[in-house]
Amino acid sequence: MEVFSKIEALLFVAGDEGLTLNELGHMVNLPTATTYDCLIQMKQEYQDDNRRAFTILEVGESFILSTKKEFASLLKYYAQSSINQNLSQAALETLSIVAYKQPITRAEIEELRGVQSSGSVQKLVARRLIEEKGRVEGPGRAILYGTTPYFFDYFGLKSIDELPAVTQLEEMSEKEIPNDLFFDRFKDQFEKIEEQDES
Repeated sequence: MEVFSKIEALLFVAGDEGLTLNELGHMVNLPTATTYDCLIQMKQEYQDDNRRAFTILEVGESFILSTKKEFASLLKYYAQSSINQNLSQAALETLSIVAYKQPITRAEIEELRGVQSSGSVQKLVARRLIEEKGRVEGPGRAILYGTTPYFFDYFGLKSIDELPAVTQLEEMSEKEIPNDLFFDRFKDQFEKIEEQDES
C-alpha cells in the first residue's frame, strides 16, 4: 500500500484535529523528515490537480486534510440547504454527549460512542450547534468542543443546568424508557431544524 494513500487515510479519519508529524511518521513507519517530504509532495499534487478537492493544511503542530478554499461557497450552500437539514442519529448522539460532557474532545466523544465521529462533529459545527472551546494542553493540542449560544436559543434553554439530570435519565432508562430522552424532550425543535433559515 502506497505511503501517500496511508497518510491520506489517516488524515481523513483524524478529521479537523489532524495529526502531528510524529504521529503520522509512527503510523506509517517512516522517519519524520521523510513523512514531512511526503506531506509537502502530497500538498503540491493536490494543488496541481484540478480534479482533486483536497489540500493539506499545517495548523500549529498538526496536519489536516481539508477542502480547497475555492469550494467554500459550495460547502456553505450544502450546509445550509434542505438536503442537509435533518440531523442523523449519529449527530444527535454526538450532540447529546457534547451537551452533557463539555468541554470534550472528539477522541473522548468517540470513546463514549465507540465509533468514529469526525463527520458528526463537523456537521454540528457547520450547523452552529457546537463550537471550539479551546485546546487540550500537551501533545496534539486536541480541540475541545462545547455547545453554542445558538444551541441554547434553539432549545429554549437558559443554561446547561436546564438539561435533564443524568441520574434522572438513568432512572428512567431502568424502566425501559429509551435512552434518547434529551431528544424526545426537544423532538419538536429537532424537527424544526429542517425549517432553519439560511442566515
